[in-house]
Amino acid sequence: MTTATKEIDLSQYPYINKGLEGIVAFSTNKSNVDGQIGELIYGGYNINTLAEKSTFEEVCFLLWEDRLPTQTELDELKAALQANRELPELVLNYISNANKKAEPMSVLRTAVSMLADFDENFDFKSHDENYRRSIEITAKIPTIIAAFDRVRNGKEIVAPLHTGSTSFNFLYMLNGIEPGEKAEKMLDLCLILHAEHGMNASTFTARAVCSTEADIYSAVTGALGSLKGPLHGGANTAVMNLLLQLQKQPNPDPVQFVKDKLARKEKISGFGHRVYKTLDPRASHLQKLSKALAEETGHIELYNWSVAMMETMKAEKDINANVDFFSATVYYSMGIMPDLYTAIFALSRISGWAAHYMEQMENNRLIRPKSLFTLEKNMDWTPIENR
Repeated sequence: MTTATKEIDLSQYPYINKGLEGIVAFSTNKSNVDGQIGELIYGGYNINTLAEKSTFEEVCFLLWEDRLPTQTELDELKAALQANRELPELVLNYISNANKKAEPMSVLRTAVSMLADFDENFDFKSHDENYRRSIEITAKIPTIIAAFDRVRNGKEIVAPLHTGSTSFNFLYMLNGIEPGEKAEKMLDLCLILHAEHGMNASTFTARAVCSTEADIYSAVTGALGSLKGPLHGGANTAVMNLLLQLQKQPNPDPVQFVKDKLARKEKISGFGHRVYKTLDPRASHLQKLSKALAEETGHIELYNWSVAMMETMKAEKDINANVDFFSATVYYSMGIMPDLYTAIFALSRISGWAAHYMEQMENNRLIRPKSLFTLEKNMDWTPIENR
């Protein structure tokens, strides 16, 4: 026996914005996305300017301080990041003993959460303490990612350097050799482009956790869980897997490949964006980088297929490529395995998450939206023997 329910009159409720689309929840100094004209601003500066002139460390300072650093301030931030790259022994032990087949994002999420156990001033939540924590987490995430990748491949963990940029040190720890200047600059550009992007799902998660006055480790752990999803940070891994799937075909035809997937109503990752109605400005930078790297490393076929897929999607569905689409081939050409792409995304986005955490703490109010209840209310109880 089933309990009858009645249809709810939705006209009595406010309009629901599915996915919170169009809802303004916060004011912020961190970034602005104008999807109509394809513009992305960090702290007042256009992403094109930052891509051309800044470094990842400068972007961290900009997001955390709402201004560009002086040379002295930049040197101090670099020194602080370099000094905080080592991991606690117990975190290293966890990474060494983690399931070698685990997803890198799962290991990263757990390791970041563990860092809270080693914060001697855990109960202090001042701006200065959270700024310090932001530096420490930003410095340690690259070490976590590189350490796990080496362990799962049967290699010794490479200790971080106390010199060099975030990009230089990460590539050194990952590969066991110092990277060239070109590789360092290419990864640095990727980190700049992924550092911040408005009120995306993971940033909203970080601010929601922060609004409860939870610590920054909890907020970043929650953000990592949100970023892990294929509709957010996991999209670039899906793009590369798509290209590798095409590569395995006897006579790869990227145009027909896309058309067949569209005919089957299958999702093609790396295209479309909830905000941008034109080309994602970050995608154009990554496309240029992708082409240069593909030509240098012998992956030009993957790049050409990517362009053909992009043009087909535009012609068939009028949908543009997003930042995930070309970042996949960039990382692949750098010799980085596809399942690390989302973790590298996090390596960059921690700068934005930390910025939003500190901003939320400065003017906090608990985030508590309403929901729409759609069942009948105050129903009669039915004894279990009559159900």
